[in-house]
Amino acid sequence: MIGRWYLGFDYINVISNPLFQSIGIPLLIFLGFWLLEKILGRYLLPLIGRYTSQTNAKIDTKLVMAFVKPIRVLILVLGVYTALMYLPLFNGQDLLVSRFFRSLVIIIIAWGASGIAGTDSVLSDEFKQKLHLDSILVVFFLNVVKFIIVALAIVLIAHEWDYDVNGFIAGLGLGGLAFALAAKDALANIFGGIVIIMEKPFSIGDWIQTSDVEGTVEEISFRSTRFRTFTQALVTVPNSNLANNPITNLSRMGKRQIRFTLSIDYAGPRGKIEEFIAEIRAVLKSNPAIHPQTILVYLETINVNSLDILLYFFTNTTNWEEYLAVKEQINYQIMDIMAAKHLALAAPGRIIYSENTVGEKLITDQATE
Repeated sequence: MIGRWYLGFDYINVISNPLFQSIGIPLLIFLGFWLLEKILGRYLLPLIGRYTSQTNAKIDTKLVMAFVKPIRVLILVLGVYTALMYLPLFNGQDLLVSRFFRSLVIIIIAWGASGIAGTDSVLSDEFKQKLHLDSILVVFFLNVVKFIIVALAIVLIAHEWDYDVNGFIAGLGLGGLAFALAAKDALANIFGGIVIIMEKPFSIGDWIQTSDVEGTVEEISFRSTRFRTFTQALVTVPNSNLANNPITNLSRMGKRQIRFTLSIDYAGPRGKIEEFIAEIRAVLKSNPAIHPQTILVYLETINVNSLDILLYFFTNTTNWEEYLAVKEQINYQIMDIMAAKHLALAAPGRIIYSENTVGEKLITDQATE
């Protein structure tokens, strides 16, 4: 009597009661899974997260964080399914519950996989670090992966509910072909954008020159690239045009060229011209802003009205304003050397010969207009 009663409660009669077996036991089963979900969510999963955070690799921590919520939801779904399967259901009802359960499991797995392939997920960091891919390209590929995961989940769920997925897949193939033909130019721009992002012929902020546009890159997308020209106009160029045309990246010059010809008037002996050239060469070599590798200063051409001296050298800076400042400084130094040597720039002109009444020739040097 004592074994059957405790504090006036008959456990054996309650357990054997048909109402308790049909309602109470399924409810207890669900409560057991609910408690398991709470224990895992509050204690076990945070403990695993703390353990993985102490390791050098970040991939295990992000994998755990991506599946925390799906696992908790899966436990609750499993509890509901187990409780329902304990009930005395008919054959059709059992099949319906099983299909719902398997469909929910597919959705939960796709949810967790999509979390792994998210923009701020472990895959994005791994792609950026190990494959040295651009962030835009990583986002594009991860979105493609997420689309494939969702499409695969839809196909599996449709197959679970006895839908004919073969016709659906064939329809997708025909629809994809029609879409590809209709969006040929758009797809060409997208693939051109992928090529640009992978090969990286330029980056945002670079000074670019092509056959169509010259300016600074402001934005790179999969369809087009935007440039800010030097007149402050915004130009949008399709990526297919950029991928198929030569691109000159002026921002990636290691040095900047200065080349011009200095035309000197005939004045003085040859030694004065040689000293003039030697002093210009010495000034260029002593200037820290000039690249020392290639400095060419030579008497290139002897013309009718001038001696043409070629100056060919490079500045260390590629910045436009700094380049102009260095060029200005060199010009002032050349002017000082010319003044010290009493040399002048040659003026184009012509010599006119005439004869006076006495028969003497008069020679007049007239400058051309």
